[in-house]
Amino acid sequence: MNSLSVRVARWSARHPWRAIVGWLVFVALCLGIGSAVGTNSATTADYRVGEAGRAEALAAEAHLERRAAEQVLISSRSGGALDEGAARSAAEDLTDRMRRLPEVAGMAGPLLSDDRRVLMVEVSLKGEERDAKDKVDALLAQTAAVQKSHPALLLEETGSPSVSKGVDQQRSDDLALSEAITLPVTLLTLLVVFGSVTMAGVPLLLALSSIAAAVGLSMVVSHLSPDAGVGTNVILMIGLAVGVDYSLFYLKREREERARSGGRLSSEALVELAAATSGRAVVVSGLAVVASTATLYLASDVIFSSLATGTIVVVLVSVASSLTALPALLVKLGRRAERRALRRAARGKPVRRVRGGTGGGRVWSALLRPAARHPLATLCVSVLALLALVVPLAGLKITEMSRDTHSRDIPAMQVYDRLNEAFPERRVTHQVVVRADASRSEEVAAALREVVRRAGADPLFTEGSRTRSSADDRTHTLELKVPHLGNSDEAYDSLDRLREDFLPATVGRISGAEYGVSGDVARYADYPAHQNGKLPLVLGALLLVTFAMTVYAFRSVVLGLLGVALNLLSAAAALGLLVLVFQGTWAEGLLDFDSTGSIGSRVPLFLFVILFGLSMDYQVFVVSRIREAVLAGVPTRRAVLDGIRSSASVVTSAAVVMTTVFASFVFLHIIEMKQIGFVLAAAVLIDAFVVRVLVLPAAMLLLGEASWWPSRPGRPARAGQGKTAAREKSSASRPAVDVR
Repeated sequence: MNSLSVRVARWSARHPWRAIVGWLVFVALCLGIGSAVGTNSATTADYRVGEAGRAEALAAEAHLERRAAEQVLISSRSGGALDEGAARSAAEDLTDRMRRLPEVAGMAGPLLSDDRRVLMVEVSLKGEERDAKDKVDALLAQTAAVQKSHPALLLEETGSPSVSKGVDQQRSDDLALSEAITLPVTLLTLLVVFGSVTMAGVPLLLALSSIAAAVGLSMVVSHLSPDAGVGTNVILMIGLAVGVDYSLFYLKREREERARSGGRLSSEALVELAAATSGRAVVVSGLAVVASTATLYLASDVIFSSLATGTIVVVLVSVASSLTALPALLVKLGRRAERRALRRAARGKPVRRVRGGTGGGRVWSALLRPAARHPLATLCVSVLALLALVVPLAGLKITEMSRDTHSRDIPAMQVYDRLNEAFPERRVTHQVVVRADASRSEEVAAALREVVRRAGADPLFTEGSRTRSSADDRTHTLELKVPHLGNSDEAYDSLDRLREDFLPATVGRISGAEYGVSGDVARYADYPAHQNGKLPLVLGALLLVTFAMTVYAFRSVVLGLLGVALNLLSAAAALGLLVLVFQGTWAEGLLDFDSTGSIGSRVPLFLFVILFGLSMDYQVFVVSRIREAVLAGVPTRRAVLDGIRSSASVVTSAAVVMTTVFASFVFLHIIEMKQIGFVLAAAVLIDAFVVRVLVLPAAMLLLGEASWWPSRPGRPARAGQGKTAAREKSSASRPAVDVR
């Protein structure tokens, strides 16, 4: 009763208004300071990995980097033959307008398609690739102005900047839809759990205020670890899930203690009891999520670092809210309920009872019956069923989700498809970058000409190469065109041909030369390879952290090993289910997606890290109840069954909330976000309803007292303990104050 969680809760309970106002001030300060300092967004250099990243760095140092570009297509509005004279006049008008824009670095074209039906004008933008989407509005305005002046023609604009802008807008709309689905379902779930609008609203409001504070803090933290644009997304997703869960754990325990006390304890005392049990579980669970998520920093990737930062910030803020604002709110609500109960008693009316018993109900007793009666059979059948879900994992194919996988509901993507159809020879561009001593400039130029000659004789490449040199003649670049889509096998084959054949036989023979291949396809190939190289390090650290946190929480090496094994099993089963659903085509209509035949490169690692952390919610809460009984002298077998049965309703409610939050992301258009939402929702369901209900109790029943090795928490019950238990059982039947 003297732990940090109890001391904080005790202060909040004794000074509820100070705690509530202090929390609101904290949220306001976080938002205010965050808005003042702004977000430090990741730059293009932050995304560089592998050979593609090294080549881009060489080009950037010599001011030869690729510039972001927009393409404007001019065609006949009727869809018939193009009036070339009118089209070229529109192209001249467009070129004059674009050149006057401060955002424009240069113009190229006009270029007529082979079928003479489309004229293209290309516009290069100044500055970083990552910033180009913020400049595209000015270009779109000029395209619209030329369109207005030439109504018989159709002018359409696409390019990486406009596609990125469209993706951002779609993501924003999708998140609004996700919130519209999640919030009502979460509120309805909490209404079912508590039977009170007031009590249901407390976890939701605390979660939303925690999200607001975390968004502000993440802006501040972005100046230490740059934001890749996904921080807010993960804060919303994880914040709502853990924020509601932590409050739910705390609230349910407070109601149990209130029902057990029969009105004999004050609201302050009840809050302290909840803090000593569920409050500690919340702290340990939050620290486990933070420690697990921190392993993502080992991936040396700006996107994973951004995901880790957002998750860590929102989890820490959610833990803080459950230890400060929540106890204060519970005391205020409890005092109000006590006054209401006294008034009812004074009028001779019966006092309504609190719904907060620890029974667990017939349903959960039935679900636990197989593990209780046949633990070995239950364990074997459950594990075999989960292993069956793991089988599809053998066919896992990891790819970087490229521009070609974006939703075609984005207008710029529709124009992008027409661009690829009209100009197939310009679908992919590889950039070869070579740096050598200036005295070897002629050798490098000759070697690059040989590369062009070899590419010209290879059907994987097409005509249209371009070479450039830096002012000091130390760096040279060569651009080669490939007539295949960026996610095609032919595009990857052309990259391999360059890296493994053409360049080693030419540039590779120049002493002291550094070289590499960059471009979209090179990025798509290098990113998964980079992640695969980091995967053993991250997973090893994750397993070690999970084991250490479990041993710390329960003082048991056996439970530490069991926790790691169960987390691995549930994560692998969920990932296998993801492969089964998303790498095939059978579920496309059901979940509204177009299969890429692969899984996004970030999904598996993100799943393992986040699930290992979130699984600790259930592990800590359930096993804490079991250990609490064992410490009181209850035999392990009975403690396991009673602990899981008594925590079943809150675990179910928490799982429903988490599943709702994650499943809402399945409705998003972005395929990688769909996959993340689906796999996390599946993993939570598997973990809550299979692992914690069947596998965990069966394993602990088979292990018995060995579950706690090397500690020995169990003690034979003293004679007085039986009487105490009887008194508690009796007191639980007395009238209690309803806090609804």
